[in-house]
Amino acid sequence: METILLFDNAVLNWIQQHMTSPAGDFFMPAVTALGEFGLIWLAAAAVLLCRKGTRRTAVEMLAALLIVLVVCNLTLKPLVDRTRPFAANGFEGLLIAAPTDPSFPSGHTASSFAAAAAWFRRDKRWGSAALVLAALIAFSRLYLYVHYPSDVLAGATLGVAAAFLAGWIVKKAEALRKAG
Repeated sequence: METILLFDNAVLNWIQQHMTSPAGDFFMPAVTALGEFGLIWLAAAAVLLCRKGTRRTAVEMLAALLIVLVVCNLTLKPLVDRTRPFAANGFEGLLIAAPTDPSFPSGHTASSFAAAAAWFRRDKRWGSAALVLAALIAFSRLYLYVHYPSDVLAGATLGVAAAFLAGWIVKKAEALRKAG
């Protein structure tokens, strides 16, 4: 665990020393805000629900987001209870309000990758754009020093797994509906 923490801190410090800029300081809080409560993904799913041809995509996205809510936010975060890097390292340069929930895994990243991967499974073109946005949101969490890289990696992995599980659940539910 110590090795992971050393790597995490080295990456965060490298980002702070080599990648921060006035433009990034303006842009990254806006990017991270897109991931707040998964609202950008809920809005996208709401739009997709309006068209008959994209309703299943929306349902899979919503199912993936629900899985992430339960597994990430309601189970893993309280169970692991990892202190956020800004608090653990005495970082005082936060550009956003200090999050108060535990750090592991990154909920912004998990929800973003859950929705984007579900979208990508159903529509490569729009799903690719969603994955780029998910990656930007994930990186913003590192740039802003509110998550460790291992939090973000775990969130992305959890999100993609949730998307595949959601696809399987929706497929099974449709089969049961058709059979019944």
